[in-house]
Amino acid sequence: MAYLTSWRIRPALVIIDLQNSFISPRGSFDKLGYDISKYQRIVPVIQKTYKKAKSLKISVFFSKAIREKSGVDMLDRLHKILPRKRRERIEKLPICVRNTWDSEIIDDLKPRSDDLIVEKRRDSIFQDTEFELWLKSLRVDTLIFTGVDTSICVESSLRDAFNKGWDVILLADATASLDDRFYETTLAEVKENFGLVIKSGEFFSNLERIGANYFLLKTD
Repeated sequence: MAYLTSWRIRPALVIIDLQNSFISPRGSFDKLGYDISKYQRIVPVIQKTYKKAKSLKISVFFSKAIREKSGVDMLDRLHKILPRKRRERIEKLPICVRNTWDSEIIDDLKPRSDDLIVEKRRDSIFQDTEFELWLKSLRVDTLIFTGVDTSICVESSLRDAFNKGWDVILLADATASLDDRFYETTLAEVKENFGLVIKSGEFFSNLERIGANYFLLKTD
């Protein structure tokens, strides 16, 4: 196989919002009537991706969407103009309230003791969190994105990463949107403007360790 492109990278895996609220039956999204089956289908892929990253000693970050019970951090405290679906969610059933089962990471993908968990109150994992500081401390230069929702929290985080100077990779089979149109749009936008879109199996098959924390990634 002839490789046309290769990069020397020091990566970290980012798993966005794999929480009961979004993924599990009886979680908030299920109670609100959303079809969560697309989210659920990527769980086995992310499990495999996580295990492979751990075997390669690649740092792993989990994000958790968090809301306070008091509602002090709710979007409607700041915004008058909110899309209907977001306002309906706020009014009907606040999601991911701190210290509830709903906010916890799913049992099928529990973080290990050496993983880092970033609690976020907005779509991007960078917004008002310690994430950027931790990345710099670990000298990570490339972020591998997985999780939900592709077009909201994953895309917001990926765009922020790119604009802050990190290289970005989106694993196409390890992310999902409720609406396939938005999923496809995000993949197209990332390919065109931000970074690499690749399936998880292809990513790892093209990854070669070249140092303690560095890898060579080859694509054609």
